[in-house]
Formats: sequence, C-alpha cells, structure tokens
Amino acid sequence: MSVKRKQSHSSTIELKAEITEVPTEWSLRSLRDIAIDEPNAITDGPFGSKLKTEHYTDSGPRVIRLTNIGFGDFIDAHAHISHERFLTLQKHCVFAGDIVIAALGEKLPRACLIPDSLGPAIVKADCIRFKPGKQYSAKFLNFALNWEGTQKRVAAIVHGVGRPRLNLTEIKSITLPIPLLAEQKRIVAEIEKQFTRLEAGTAALRRVQANLKRYRAAVLKAACEGRLVPTEAELAKTEKRKAKFETGEQLLARILKERREKWTGRGQYKEPVTADSNGHQQVPAGWALCSIGQVSECLDGKRVPINKEERASRHGNIPYYGANGQVGWIDDFLFDEPLVLVVEDETFTGRTIPFSYLVRGKAWVNNHAHVLRATSGLLTSYLNYSLSYYPFVDRTTGSTGRRKLTQKALMAAPYFLPPLAEQTRIVAEVERRLSVIEGLEAMVAANLQRAARLRQAVLQRAFSGQL
Repeated sequence: MSVKRKQSHSSTIELKAEITEVPTEWSLRSLRDIAIDEPNAITDGPFGSKLKTEHYTDSGPRVIRLTNIGFGDFIDAHAHISHERFLTLQKHCVFAGDIVIAALGEKLPRACLIPDSLGPAIVKADCIRFKPGKQYSAKFLNFALNWEGTQKRVAAIVHGVGRPRLNLTEIKSITLPIPLLAEQKRIVAEIEKQFTRLEAGTAALRRVQANLKRYRAAVLKAACEGRLVPTEAELAKTEKRKAKFETGEQLLARILKERREKWTGRGQYKEPVTADSNGHQQVPAGWALCSIGQVSECLDGKRVPINKEERASRHGNIPYYGANGQVGWIDDFLFDEPLVLVVEDETFTGRTIPFSYLVRGKAWVNNHAHVLRATSGLLTSYLNYSLSYYPFVDRTTGSTGRRKLTQKALMAAPYFLPPLAEQTRIVAEVERRLSVIEGLEAMVAANLQRAARLRQAVLQRAFSGQL
C-alpha cells in the first residue's frame, strides 16, 4: 500500500507505507487530515533571529526543545524566555494536551504529550506542535507516533547526512492506522495497563544505573584524593622501609627538569604555569600540588577538523574522534601515541564538564576536545581517570548549558600528582572496580533494551488490532 501527500510547490512525493492490512473499521490517516480545524494546528518553532541565545532567561514562559521530547514521555528540562519575547511568538505556542514531535534526531518521529502543569510555552525550531481534532485521542496518536512500525515507514523520507530530519511538510504527511474514538480509548487503557507493569521494572533498573554512576564517580574521586589505595607514604611507614620512595614533589621536580633539558620547540623554553595553592583541599601525604600544564603537554595546535562530507569520503581503518567519542574512520592519521582528550564544550557533547577519554594508537581528533600528552612521569591512564573527576566547572566560561573549558584554564588548573609507583597501583584498582561496574551496567542495559522491545511488542499488537 502507498499513501501520497502533496509537498510545497505542487510537487508530489510518495510515502511508502508497510502496512499491508488495516483492521476492520480502521483507516489510514495523515496528520494533516486529523489535525483540528484551527490556525497553527501543526506548526514548528521560530528560526533565525526570532529566537536566539540572548533571548533566554532564568524564568518566564517555557521553551520546548528537542531535549524535552522523549519516546512517548515529556522530559522536564527547563528553558525560558521573557514574557515580552513570548508575546511576539504566539504562532508557536503549545498547550497542555498537545503533541510535540521531534523533527531532528535518530528514530524519527519521536513524540510526547505536553503535561497540564507546563503553563505558557512555545516550541523551538525542529520541534513540531500538533493538535488533533476532537474525534481523535491524543494519547492514542502519541503511542502511534512512537510505534516502531511508524518509524520504519517514515524512514523512507528522513533526510540529512549525520543529522536525520523531517521538514514540516513531511511531518504533516505521516500516516497512522486509526479506529473510531471509542476503540482508541479502549486501546489506550490497555496499553497504559501493560506499560505500568513494564515501567515499574524499568524504574528499578534506572535506579541501579544511577547508583552505578554515583559509585563510578566515587571511585574516581577517591583515586584522585589518595583514598583508594594505601599511599606510598603509608606503605613506607607500615612496612618500615629503609629505602626512601620518590615523593610527588621529587617526581614533579624530575619532570620539570627533563622538560627543560629536552626542549626542542621554537624560542626559549618557558616554564608552565604553576597552580594556586589557596583554597584547595589538603594534598595527600607524599603527593605534590602542581598544574595540569606542568605534567602534560597540550597538542591543540595540531588538531585538524574534518567536515562530515570529507570524513564520509575517507574510508579507512584509522579512528576519527569527536568531542564525544569515535565518530568515524579515515585512511590516514595525525597522532600515533596514547593521548587523553578532554571535552572543551558541552554544546557538542551533551555531557557535563569534566569529561575525558583515552585514545590509543593512531587517530585523528577534531577541534572540540583538548588533546593532552602525559609527561614521562605521569601515566596516561592515570591522567585520563583523574581528568574525568577534576571539578573544572568553576573554570569554564559561557552561559548555562553551553559551558566551555579553554586551553588556558585547563592547563592552569590545580592537579594532585602522586608518586609513580602509586599511580600504577591506583590505575590497577580503578580498572578492577570499573570492570565490575561495566559488567553490571551492561547487564542493566540489556534488560532495559528488553523492556523497550516489550513496549514495542505491545504497540505492535495494539496497532494491528490484536490488543
């Protein structure tokens, strides 16, 4: 079966539907056909200068963004504009009970219902407000939009390299199998009953996930504060060692001496910025307070950004790393050594600073992460683990949600340097504990995927008339 819908400029595009049979007394209807008969029943958010970063405020009417739209669920992430700006954007208003549809992202469409408690709000660009007619259940349509069967059919018209999207005309053309209103309400009640059981188990799994995340953070915090394993100073005292160990202060002096002696750069050698010792917690016994710049080299000047089109044409076996992990493969390399990448901008990652990860061997790196090479007295693995904990938030710049960690601030940040032997023991213990955590996280993730499949199985039965 195929359903045709008109696009702007009188052109016609065919949207293939994989529904081979619609249950008796059901019909296949497009969103355009079932929208309520009033202005802006299906509308997208403002583009360009109508809504810019400087228009956002700490309070006021809400802005519904892509981050608010879950798969069937409203995610209560806050963004606001002033009442004055809100009055200029009335075309884009969204109301309690409306459906909002994501026009950008993976697995389109993605939709949720606007809760009664939201208050005055507008949709942002790439978020579509949809208000159905009174003979249609918004809950039923929300379930139908998030059904895997709808996503498979819509995949035929999704476009955009690396950023899958649908335009407003394509959103309006999405077709759904729809029974009479009484049947819609009966199906919604049965779906909600079965989903309630699934959500109880899913909530328990989410709690386990959150606890594992907190435990991971606690492990890294303890590692960087000298509390995860006995310090070299403690062992030397307990074991009554005759030979003295190399302290962090001695190690730092050796590192700086070697850097001066091996300097091959342009101009005269310049000492790295030292850390400010004021306001920091007590340095663990036998460790040294220094700056990150004193124990690592920043290679940001060697980063070479590669755009998506070029990267797509350079197939190979060398990983290309973006600010949030590996994003592709290319046919040559820029770096050929273990390095640590530190996220510099939350905008490109969706992760809160600090966040770092380890790159081993041949690689390219884009320009949204700082590239650090550890000195000979600092283990690369320890540097990576420690930078995943260090609280850099007070050193970032930019507005909330767009925090940026500059190279200057990163290299001047205070850092606790343990003796080299202690670094080795810390890394071994961190990896042992993280291995256990990762095993449990994999188990939880597998069960969450199973729950998601069960949800889709319920929806499959519902929209094939078998529920």
